[in-house]
Amino acid sequence: MPDIGETLREARMRRRIDMAEVESATKIRAKYLRALENEEWDLLPGPTYVKTFLRSYADYLELDSRRLVDEYKRRYEHPRGGEAAPFGGLAPGRAQPRRKRNRRRGPGALGPVLVVGAIVIVLLAALYALGKLWPGSDSNPGEAVATPTPTATPTAKKRSNAAKQRRAARRRAAATAPIRVRLAATGDVYVCLVNAKGKALVAGQTLRAGERTASYRGKRFRVTLGTNAVQMVVDGKAYKVAASANPVGYELRSGHKPRRLSSGQLPACA
Repeated sequence: MPDIGETLREARMRRRIDMAEVESATKIRAKYLRALENEEWDLLPGPTYVKTFLRSYADYLELDSRRLVDEYKRRYEHPRGGEAAPFGGLAPGRAQPRRKRNRRRGPGALGPVLVVGAIVIVLLAALYALGKLWPGSDSNPGEAVATPTPTATPTAKKRSNAAKQRRAARRRAAATAPIRVRLAATGDVYVCLVNAKGKALVAGQTLRAGERTASYRGKRFRVTLGTNAVQMVVDGKAYKVAASANPVGYELRSGHKPRRLSSGQLPACA
């Protein structure tokens, strides 16, 4: 099969999609998308991110993401050859370490032990004297010394508030970012699709099995569907339509999953 990066690049160029549009739809930074197309795996955070980004990018381009991920695993995640260290002990030919024989210590060996013991006694006496002279050491024996409860510093509070503000900003950006919507029929289905201003983009058209609409970009859409024989593709992710004996409708918004509409909220294209 062709190279993974070449497959992605050709699919994107064939659909005439620029990198900024892919970045907005997949939420993957442009430098990582270019790294995927150039197969510069070392520029990506790690193998897990490579497979996640590769799957999302391929789904957006309507490629077989599973096949591309399997190809990446086959080419770049095969185990490297090498000699494994034996678990049963030392390597063959290496001599076992000799055990030192215990020798009886003579009377002269007690000299260093006595010196070390004297040093320890002197240190303990010095610490005791320091404890007596230290301010506050005359407190009642057994009286617990109150330990001040650590409080959050102003810097820590500022960092926490800044992190909350960044998360809130990301949520607001996701809620206002434009989305890309496309409908793919799996059977004959009536479709009425309008944008946020109420303009009909698909004005009461019946799609046949295998047909699909153009890809529309905007912040909010409403759709009425005659049957559930259709898939809603929002930012490259497919959503199923609930089975119903009556027409069913959905609201498609940035940062939200498709929300089913009540019968009185269905858009009409008649």
